[in-house]
Amino acid sequence: MLVKYVIKRIIILIPVLIGISVILFIVTRLMPGDVIRMMVDPGLRPDLYQIQYDIIYQKLGYDRTIFEQYFLWITNMFQGDFGWSTYFNRPAIECIGEPLKNTMILNACIIVCYLAIALPVGIRMAVKRGSVFDNGWQVFSLATFSIPSFFLGLSLIFIFSITLGWLPIGGMPNASILEGRDLFVAWARTLVLPVTTLTIISLAGGIRYVRNAMIDALSQDYIRTARSKGLSEKIVIYSHAFRNALIPISTIVVGVVFSLFGGSAITESVFVYHGIGRLIVQAAIARDSAMVVSMNLIFATVNVTSILVADIVYGLVDPRIKLK
Repeated sequence: MLVKYVIKRIIILIPVLIGISVILFIVTRLMPGDVIRMMVDPGLRPDLYQIQYDIIYQKLGYDRTIFEQYFLWITNMFQGDFGWSTYFNRPAIECIGEPLKNTMILNACIIVCYLAIALPVGIRMAVKRGSVFDNGWQVFSLATFSIPSFFLGLSLIFIFSITLGWLPIGGMPNASILEGRDLFVAWARTLVLPVTTLTIISLAGGIRYVRNAMIDALSQDYIRTARSKGLSEKIVIYSHAFRNALIPISTIVVGVVFSLFGGSAITESVFVYHGIGRLIVQAAIARDSAMVVSMNLIFATVNVTSILVADIVYGLVDPRIKLK
């Protein structure tokens, strides 16, 4: 049953991804401006300038119709060729590897901090509903939900980097001159501020989501039955209520895990962190269509895959849900 369900969903997702790829490709290619002029040496004589311009024009396939360009691009992508980056002047696939690794390192730290705080805090908020603890965290979530990430990031830089001088303002560790323990410490110092910023911003919705799911679970009849049998409150909360609250919570957990592959453009730009988010901003400003289309298609694929995985997790967590 599970295999049939997965195959059926994948078949449904294929036209969705094709439609997304067509829209992304056409929109980026129809953007105004001439990106080829950025690749040609402006100091060349007019005749040599035009020759080099025509060579690059044909190399990038701009002499074909937009539909021919799309089919050529999608065919090459299935062969591992994501096109030529006009901004970095090299294959797009070579430009993605290092930023993707950096983003995954950053987001892995964020996920650990996020789950370590959101789950226990959300559960305790539901158990202590209406208490000072609950109200305090609700105020915190509302405040952090309203704060722009760039403002929070700049505030942390001002406090901990400029005023106290404890942490670097931004940038990346230099792996060419550091190794071993020194490289690890440099990475740790570099990650503290961006991880703190994105964790605080993401906690706002997470703790309230867990809290509401637990409140709903704790109000069910089976919880009153479990308490009437004399079971300890810890068993009632974690063995009965939390297990059933996992159904809605699994959605946010799956989304957080799949966010490993997505960058935060604003925060990475504030901290000059060489990740996917900052890279796509640079590519968009430079009208690097190969980078913009390829990376957005990767993000779209990750998102639709996360939806599929969330549906499967629903069926695994709650046996009442049938995968049909």
